[in-house]
Amino acid sequence: MNPSLLTAPPSSRPCPLVSFPPFGLTPNSLPRRRRYRVSFPRNSISTDDQSPMSTSSTETTATTPTAPDIFGGPKELTGIQPVVEKLSPPLRVATSVVILAGALAAGYGIGLRLGGNRNAALGGAAILGAAGAAAAYAVNAAVPEVAAVSLHNYVAGCDGPEAVRKEDIENIAQKYGVSKQDDAFNLELCDLYSLFASSVLPSGSEDLRGDEVETIISFKNALGIDDPDAASMHMEIGRRIFRQRLETGDRDGDLEQRRAFQKLIYVSTLVFGDASNFLLPWKRVFKVTDAQQVEIAIRDNAKQLYASKLSSVGRDVDVKLLVSLREAQLKYKLSDELAKDLLMEHKRKLVEENISVALNILKSRTRTVGGVKQAVEELDKILAFNDLLTSLSNHPDADHFARGVGPVSLVGGEYDSDRKMDDLKLLYRAYVTDSLSGGRMEKNKLTALSQLRNILGLGNKEAEAIILDVTSKVYQKRLSEVFQSGDLEMADSKAAFLQNLCEELHFDPQKASEIHEEIYRKKLQQCVADGELDEKDVAALLKVRVMLCIPQQTVDAAHSDICGSLFEKAVKDAIAAGVDGYDADVRKAVRKAAHGLRLTREAAMSIASKAVRKIFLNYVKRSRSAENRTESAKDLKKMIAFNTLVVTELVADIKGESSDTPTEEPVKEDVEKLYEDDEWESLQTLRKIRPNKELTAKMGKPGQTEITLKDDLSERDRMDLYKTYLLYCLTGEVTRIPFGAQITTKKDDSEYVFLNQLGGILGLTAKETVEVHRSLAEQAFRQQAEVILADGQLTKARVEQLNELQKNVGLPGPYAQKVIKSITTTKMAAAIETAIGQGRLNIKQIRELKEAGVDLDNMISESLRENLFKKTVDEIFSSGTGEFDEEEVYEKIPTDLKVNSQKAKGVVHDLARTRLSNSLIQAVSLLRQRNRQGVVSSLNDMLACDKAVPSETLSWEVPEELADIFGIYAKSNPAPEKLSRLQYLLGISDSVAAAVKEMGDGVLSAGAEEEKFVF
Repeated sequence: MNPSLLTAPPSSRPCPLVSFPPFGLTPNSLPRRRRYRVSFPRNSISTDDQSPMSTSSTETTATTPTAPDIFGGPKELTGIQPVVEKLSPPLRVATSVVILAGALAAGYGIGLRLGGNRNAALGGAAILGAAGAAAAYAVNAAVPEVAAVSLHNYVAGCDGPEAVRKEDIENIAQKYGVSKQDDAFNLELCDLYSLFASSVLPSGSEDLRGDEVETIISFKNALGIDDPDAASMHMEIGRRIFRQRLETGDRDGDLEQRRAFQKLIYVSTLVFGDASNFLLPWKRVFKVTDAQQVEIAIRDNAKQLYASKLSSVGRDVDVKLLVSLREAQLKYKLSDELAKDLLMEHKRKLVEENISVALNILKSRTRTVGGVKQAVEELDKILAFNDLLTSLSNHPDADHFARGVGPVSLVGGEYDSDRKMDDLKLLYRAYVTDSLSGGRMEKNKLTALSQLRNILGLGNKEAEAIILDVTSKVYQKRLSEVFQSGDLEMADSKAAFLQNLCEELHFDPQKASEIHEEIYRKKLQQCVADGELDEKDVAALLKVRVMLCIPQQTVDAAHSDICGSLFEKAVKDAIAAGVDGYDADVRKAVRKAAHGLRLTREAAMSIASKAVRKIFLNYVKRSRSAENRTESAKDLKKMIAFNTLVVTELVADIKGESSDTPTEEPVKEDVEKLYEDDEWESLQTLRKIRPNKELTAKMGKPGQTEITLKDDLSERDRMDLYKTYLLYCLTGEVTRIPFGAQITTKKDDSEYVFLNQLGGILGLTAKETVEVHRSLAEQAFRQQAEVILADGQLTKARVEQLNELQKNVGLPGPYAQKVIKSITTTKMAAAIETAIGQGRLNIKQIRELKEAGVDLDNMISESLRENLFKKTVDEIFSSGTGEFDEEEVYEKIPTDLKVNSQKAKGVVHDLARTRLSNSLIQAVSLLRQRNRQGVVSSLNDMLACDKAVPSETLSWEVPEELADIFGIYAKSNPAPEKLSRLQYLLGISDSVAAAVKEMGDGVLSAGAEEEKFVF
């Protein structure tokens, strides 16, 4: 194969070499074929010179144009070509021989006749022989041109390109004895192929029909043209399109030529298959990359062809159609992913058509009764189509089907938006309504609803809400029917009848119970429209309750809610009447509401309690925001009056009792139990809240204690309010007058009765009440006791004074002693800390205080106890005795001071290391001062530190001084083990030690004289 054929254009092919004939014959005298390239119009466009050809955008095939429309009319033979055309190859050879022989013979005769000799005859033969040879050559040279003209006329004369046969073309070549590789013949083949390919390829604004590849391949095979020559024609067509694109001045024309070029690339790639990679060098010739043009061209045109193929696919899908789609996808070289997306989009559009029709029916203003049925039929078509695709996706040969076969979905389409969600819900509701139109839900409808929900893209909650809404209405309708017909009333088991009804509708029994409750509530509201329930109403409600199997708890809740709201209104009106407005009419309205509505006493009290406690809390709020204690107590007093005059009457009316019936004091029994202990008898304020008979008769009826603020306020808040009013009882009412003066008006014991009622309103228990009185008495006692015990000293006179104070305040003895002990302990703790800080308290005194029962652990802080331990250990190391008792230091002292033993041991070690070196320095210093006793004491301190932390041999710059202090220590009659340990610590050898002991007292004097001499 010649590689130049892949890139060289046909116009660059070299013409066959022609030798110039003798006798003045020029090349111009020979017939010469010239090649012209003509752009023929597309067969889809009608012109004046061509027969009109019509195409339809909805058709997949077009009428094939006739050959003259593509290749032009037949060509005429000129010059010698008609003669050559009638000669067969043998006859042409014979004719050439005859012409040459005749020319030679004629020339020989003419030369002999004219010259009269042999030489002239030979010359004449040569001249005429040359002329005959030229004529014979001209005949043979015209054969390829004649064959090309015959090829053209044959193709142009066929009824259409599909009528061209490969055998006929081979016969033409054999007729004239030429080869297809002959330049003229091959050039004509290339021209014919180029014209046909150009006519088949659509323009840039048109789409591929899908038969272009097969048509071109069929014509190429019929012509018998080689792939390299055919590929060169495709490249030539590309050059023409590329030139037209460069010559186009407008943007639309450039875009059209770009699309035409992409179609050429795509069709050419399919025509030559895998060989297109080297037969069609698009990248090298047109300077484009695969990513820019080739891949894009293949992808876009393959999508267009596959989409065109899918446009004819309807809802009647079968195996054969899916297999053909798969084959078309592979033929178009379309990827599986894109094919899947296109099929999914096509399925979605089909479904969207049904949805649009259904919505138009449902939204039509002229919708008839059968309109819903028509919309449901459209939805059934969708479900049938979805079932068909689902079953095909599970087919054993599904691998051979088009990609994307499966359930349909609206994702990515027109209805995949929040704005369309209401329309989809409308369709789903219509289908649910139709499914329940017969009064029951069939199982196949449940499956269909589930599939439709998935197709429409509804969420589980949304679909369930629609089903619940529609089913609830149908259930209520069925209930109404069985009520009116009496079927439910005649049923042996009402519960079984209702359960069966729920099962027929596939309705949740719990939701059915809610509907039953709603029905009962509506019936109850109708019955209480006049403000009370008579016997007839009660019987009707009982019938509804029995037939609908409503539990007692639900009935009570309904009565509490509906009847309670009416009763609550009556209670609020009574409360709003105030202290002066609670008259007989109000009481009658309350009694009617409480007993006529058939509320239980607990429910009525609960409703009243809620309303009353709101009023109580308003009083409490005003009391807290008051400017002073007096104003705060007045607000609390108003609350007490409201409770006595309104709330107590209200409670009595609810219970149906007379308000004149006396009630027991709220805390009387509990307080009596506490009074059994004599120590509380001393609390005068607590005794006063128990009024005597005279005061009780004077104050009138007590207030109610069933409605309290126990659950609305914390215990601390309730006790603070009680304490506020208790102080008001103790101090009286304070009135401010001009010039900054104030007048205090004492209150009588009647205020304590109000205090008792306040405790009932606040819900205070007897224990909490006593605690308030006790804390207040303790506070008063503490304030005066701190003045008496200012210095912390408890004398006999002060004890008598405190006892008198206790009686006046009325605080029980144990609590008074606790306060006294607290004060004295605090004062003592301060004195002890001061003494420790000043060094006036040592471990011995600490032990004496502990033996006396003083709780030093709580009086002295931990840091102060640690400092005392450190100071005690430092005193041991500086005592000069040389003794160190590990048990005393490590165990007893930390135990007495409550100091951590491990921490104490660390403190001891740190002090010992520091004092060890300091003791040696101090001993040498005292040696120089000739203080023998001081030297011995310092060395004893060093030995004590060594016992705590054993040390290595110490070093000193002047060894003689170490020997001197060792000699002084040796003369102090120490224990042998101390002297031996000192010798080791000072690093004194045995010989030096013996010499120092012999010197005796001369050690210190000699050292002193030497020191004096040096000075």
